[in-house]
Amino acid sequence: MKEIKAIIKAYEEADKTTTGLALATVVRVEGSSYRRTGARMLVMDNGVWVGGISGGCLEGDALKRSRAAIQNAKPTLITYDTTDDDPYQIGVGLGCNGVIDVLFTPLDLNDPDNPVEILKRCVSSSRETHVLLTVTGITGAWANIKPGQVIKYTGNKSLDILDDVSLRDHLSQAIVDQVATGHSAPHHFELNDGRKIEIFVEILPPEISVILIGHQYDVYPLSRLIKEMGWHLTIVAELPKVNQQIVAIGDEVVAPADFASIFTDNYTAIVLMAHDYKTDKRNLTKALATNAPYIGMLGPRSRSERIWSELETEGIVITPADMDRIHAPVGLDIGAVTPEEIALSLMAEVKASLAGRDGTYLRLRQETIHQRH
Repeated sequence: MKEIKAIIKAYEEADKTTTGLALATVVRVEGSSYRRTGARMLVMDNGVWVGGISGGCLEGDALKRSRAAIQNAKPTLITYDTTDDDPYQIGVGLGCNGVIDVLFTPLDLNDPDNPVEILKRCVSSSRETHVLLTVTGITGAWANIKPGQVIKYTGNKSLDILDDVSLRDHLSQAIVDQVATGHSAPHHFELNDGRKIEIFVEILPPEISVILIGHQYDVYPLSRLIKEMGWHLTIVAELPKVNQQIVAIGDEVVAPADFASIFTDNYTAIVLMAHDYKTDKRNLTKALATNAPYIGMLGPRSRSERIWSELETEGIVITPADMDRIHAPVGLDIGAVTPEEIALSLMAEVKASLAGRDGTYLRLRQETIHQRH
């Protein structure tokens, strides 16, 4: 989401009377790639670009391809095969070792539904998982569809633009499957009349939201790291007690009495860091009343176990499902000592937890790092 916001900002600030723009989007990956599907790069015909589609090995060529798309006013789909032994193939020897399809789409600045305008609406809307359908290729005659077109899916009515009932049914099922997995993927459909269409089904979840309950000095380095990641940050504390540097970093400061008003979802992490036993105990009950999948507690395990025991004595039962959400002590075991190191440990655990990973060494992972299609 951070990259998308940077692209939108650059798009809005560009002098559209003199500057042509194109959007490069990774729509398919086979094998290994530094970036995955959905990675984007906004390119201006003056050579300025924002975002990225690789670790640096493809951006130079992408700049030329984008300029060509702008000049020709026509989207193009380019395949980079970095598994080839040909030394002249772009990306060979630079660690990509995969097949990557990139769609280069010139932006019609007069079109309110160009790809960046659609991204703007997704970012500005309420927290929800968005589904974007990008047409990457067509064969045959299509009345209402063209390559490079992006459709924001809001229900089966969104598919009425497709003039084939069978295609709508198959695409609708593909969307259901992709939403269930939370992963984006390309799909190819061939109709009975011989027409073909390739559609990239992109699942665009909201940014991770972190709620920090506390105002002590260790909130500051953690807040900075959260915003560097491009996540949403809410500080729960009495405003007069919060350092102004932290206030400037956070997206919002909410008084403890208004905690229940904070929106939480499956992409929310709550961290208890009041450094006061009674306060953390009270705040744990508030956190457990939300649907946040991650609840972190600072301090040693014995302290947390004492809180749980006291709550049980008071009739507040912490279920096994609740215990799965609670991370105490908080963070990954990286030997963190300083507030900055603890912040790194905590952030890594939040990301791993929300991604359904265990945070172990990648060299010990038997499967591929990313899901492959």
